[in-house]
Amino acid sequence: MRVAIIGAGFTGLSAAFELLKKGCEVTIFEENSLPGGLALGYKESGWQWSLERHYHHWFTNDKNILSLAKEINFAVIIKRPKTSVFVNNQIYQLDSPISVLSFPLLSLLERLRMSAVIGFLKLDPFWKALEKYQASEILSKFMGRKAYEMIWEPLFINKFGGSANSISLAWFWARIKKRTPSLAYPKGGFLKFANALTKEIEKKGGKFYFNTKVVELSSKNKPTIKVRSQKSGIRSQEFDAVVVTLPTFLFMQIAPQLPRSYKEKLRQLKSLGATNLVLRLNKPFFKDNTYWLNVCDKKAPVMAIVEHTNYMDKKYYGQETLVYLGNYKSVNDKNYLMSREEMLKMFDPYLKKINPDYAKTIIDYKLFKNPFAQPIVSVNYSKIIPKTTTPLKNVFLADMQQVYPWDRGTNYAVQLGQKVAREIFTDD
Repeated sequence: MRVAIIGAGFTGLSAAFELLKKGCEVTIFEENSLPGGLALGYKESGWQWSLERHYHHWFTNDKNILSLAKEINFAVIIKRPKTSVFVNNQIYQLDSPISVLSFPLLSLLERLRMSAVIGFLKLDPFWKALEKYQASEILSKFMGRKAYEMIWEPLFINKFGGSANSISLAWFWARIKKRTPSLAYPKGGFLKFANALTKEIEKKGGKFYFNTKVVELSSKNKPTIKVRSQKSGIRSQEFDAVVVTLPTFLFMQIAPQLPRSYKEKLRQLKSLGATNLVLRLNKPFFKDNTYWLNVCDKKAPVMAIVEHTNYMDKKYYGQETLVYLGNYKSVNDKNYLMSREEMLKMFDPYLKKINPDYAKTIIDYKLFKNPFAQPIVSVNYSKIIPKTTTPLKNVFLADMQQVYPWDRGTNYAVQLGQKVAREIFTDD
């Protein structure tokens, strides 16, 4: 069976790896020059390792991607970094039952209530019963209004904006359920891992075409894709099956044969774009070795501040301190459209609350954007998720919207790629 995969992110890479093991001939088309998708990395002069354009790590229970790394003998580092919250202009560690129970801004009863809700969600194996409830309503009711408004409401607002009150409790359940104190990271960075997986796929006979854009997908008796590259111009090729790992919006653009009714269903799937301003500093940003800081302030211009080099050793990055300043915004939002200079100017007064002298330590900074990064997971979301099979014969869709109830991440990209590879044979 000849299978084409559109996209060399981790969904496409894992699907290709599985299909090759089943004896398929696999061809992967990728618009970028490198593999990795949303985990795409880059490297500055003097760095031994690459850095992701958008912050990434794995949890220690991310079995799909950790098993894949083990299968190709790729080394993984496991460490326990510090996660904190920024509340009332102060940093508080909040990443364990003990730190929650000792959180000084809530009464003992409020801490116990919040701990009880988090503990219930951690132990509850059933998400389906939760998806009909709004997270904002249930968390406020059972945690208590003060705890919810102080810690959780700002995080929902900063992450989802005007959609914050529509987010399903099942989404929050998944965030709590999967979280582990220790985190895992591929040695050398996600780009190195993606490149290693690419080489394993090529060893098994897989073919890659980078810098190649799929401009049209159609299907009659067999799927046909039309691609464009600077090297080969425009050409068409027929396959027995095609796996599309593009966001649904882009899938609709390249597949004009899709029925209108199907497109209307896909349009119900909403998502936000991501912006990440990456600072290179010659001194630490945080004074307390925090890795991940959730900003619990509804008026803050930044959602999360992540000091990557408080997780991975800065010796791999020329002794530089690397800090992500992350947000999720609509692609039409004025903040999403900002230049790197405009964005740093907006962040600057807030960053000085935490480190008044950080600006003196800046070596350089870069801005990265992705228009399809965070699904807006509303109540009863399972009812609108598309199947991997599509109305086009032997064309399969594998998009991050379909990893629900789990949130976006490379582990679930791998899981989805493995799933769609199995379904191609089931459907055959």
